[in-house]
Amino acid sequence: MSSQPKSYLTPEEYLEIERKADFKSEYYNGEMFAMSGARLAHIQIVANAMRDLGQQLRRQQCQPLASDMRVQVANTGLYTYPDIVVVCGEPKFRDDSFDTLLNPTVIVEVLSESTQLYDREKKFELYRSIESFQEYLMVSSLRVSAELFTRQAGGWLLTQQTDLQASIDLESIGCHLLLADLYEKVAFPPSAPLLPR
Repeated sequence: MSSQPKSYLTPEEYLEIERKADFKSEYYNGEMFAMSGARLAHIQIVANAMRDLGQQLRRQQCQPLASDMRVQVANTGLYTYPDIVVVCGEPKFRDDSFDTLLNPTVIVEVLSESTQLYDREKKFELYRSIESFQEYLMVSSLRVSAELFTRQAGGWLLTQQTDLQASIDLESIGCHLLLADLYEKVAFPPSAPLLPR
């Protein structure tokens, strides 16, 4: 049984389709992947993080941008929509549509059951090729857990917190995030599965 060959899209074709679409899709290796909606806990954590980052960066040269800002990982061909990106200094864009960022400093992803492996592994591997990229914060929407990877001279340093009284320091942008604030009003389902450590 033969299957139909997938049609390859160039980045330009993807962007032309994406800019007219009613929903968001990521792009990698010539293929588009439609993004699904998020659950309440995911949306609450993104809103809480945006609020705290926005407040702390109000008078700084860095600014947080919500999930409608597409990021191009130029060296890998990935076009994606992180939950939050923080850009410092002058934002650099792919073209004069100003909708595809090239130089994020911090990327925040809220992990869900369906995306956690991709966010932890492949996506992080691709993100690491961005020269400006300094810190990667992953916040679980299934339990209290925040993992921060910080770029070091010899690799990436992991800091993990699983206590609501703990905090995470984003040194590259001078922000201090309390887990209690990130998880404000978030209720977990009683049988939430544990994430791998």
